Amino acid sequence: MGSVRLIALVLVALLQLPARTPLGRGAPPSKGENVEEQIKALSDQAVLAYLEADTSFIEKYYADDATVIHSDGKLSTKTQEIKNLRSGALKYATIDVQERKIRIYGDTVVAVALSSPKGTVNGRQFSGDYLSTRIWVKQKGSWKVVAFQATRVPSANK
Repeated sequence: MGSVRLIALVLVALLQLPARTPLGRGAPPSKGENVEEQIKALSDQAVLAYLEADTSFIEKYYADDATVIHSDGKLSTKTQEIKNLRSGALKYATIDVQERKIRIYGDTVVAVALSSPKGTVNGRQFSGDYLSTRIWVKQKGSWKVVAFQATRVPSANK
């Protein structure tokens, strides 16, 4: 149970677009956009995909050997992430990203976000603040997530 919740929280941290922004299916980023715009467009798609439990985003935009480190320090794979979302045990009601910073290093992008998701894991509600780091690398002309890590932000009341 705890592992599924942590996986859910990590997946939420993947989402790096303010939920207040109107979302649409939109086309993939065009080659004419700058890198920051491309990553922002991918973030739009990710938010919608996770809210709709659509695993095609992970299938397309995660490298096959992507490393995912959950907030409990446990490792996960692309295949495991897809399985956890498809199972229906993980559901998002809202995703609110308060901050996002994108740093570009050639064909590598480091994206850091602060997000607050709300949803359920195995019927139990979850919410909280998480900092995440996602590393994107351009591979064969397409952006792929090669590494992701999430950390829970302690409540200010503690």
